[in-house]
Amino acid sequence: MYYFQPLDPKDFSPRALVLSLMSSAFTAPQSIGRLINAAALFGIEPATLRVAVTRLLKEGLLESPDRGVYQPGPKSRALTRRVQGWKDVASRIVPWDGAWLLALTGHLGRTDRKQLRSRERALALSGYKETEAGYWVRPANLARTLADHREDLIGIGADEAISLLLVADRAMPGGETWETLWSSDDLGRSYADAMQAMTASLKRIPGLPHDVAARETLLIGQAVIRTINFDPLLPPELGDQAAFLRMVETMVEYNNTGRKCWQAYYAAMETA
Repeated sequence: MYYFQPLDPKDFSPRALVLSLMSSAFTAPQSIGRLINAAALFGIEPATLRVAVTRLLKEGLLESPDRGVYQPGPKSRALTRRVQGWKDVASRIVPWDGAWLLALTGHLGRTDRKQLRSRERALALSGYKETEAGYWVRPANLARTLADHREDLIGIGADEAISLLLVADRAMPGGETWETLWSSDDLGRSYADAMQAMTASLKRIPGLPHDVAARETLLIGQAVIRTINFDPLLPPELGDQAAFLRMVETMVEYNNTGRKCWQAYYAAMETA
């Protein structure tokens, strides 16, 4: 789970910056010139940026449909679509009837550290929390069928052998309860912090230079989008769903403003 915290410019390595730009709905595909201009906002030299792009190409995380133009590659396409889908998050949830989704992972092993990280990221992105017993659970309030949801998990990095169960009732030792795996209070504070950051930034932006505004909207916007994408999408019975959806609505406005800031910055750089 990710609680909102504005990103620091130092958080953007050349690799992280390129992948962040590629996951933004209004930036892909991107020319190498624009990537270099974006990197300049974070003190990244053109040569360093080019090295990062070359490595991402070799890893299949980027591809080049035309000379000097880049877009998400085959190994990142599904995850990029998932990240870009934050605007439609409300359509992914349905009323909760008290049932739970349970992901069994014990048979998948933990020796392949890279796959383990990929699996746990996919589960976290889908709102699952790991229990003391080692399996992962979340409320069954997702709009997708169980089979389609399993395919979604695999598409963003979970193992093809992952097993999902729909649990209508449970009896466990020691009074273990899944409802307390999430903190509604912590989530509520995260939503409020994100709203405050966006609101304050929207007031500042008209008076900021193009480069400062572009950098700020990326730092705050990416942090909010990460908050949205890693949110467990709890039903109202377990969390403040209304506050979460208000945060998403505000992010739609902030994203539109950020797009204009980046367009203005690119235009200024290209005419300089």
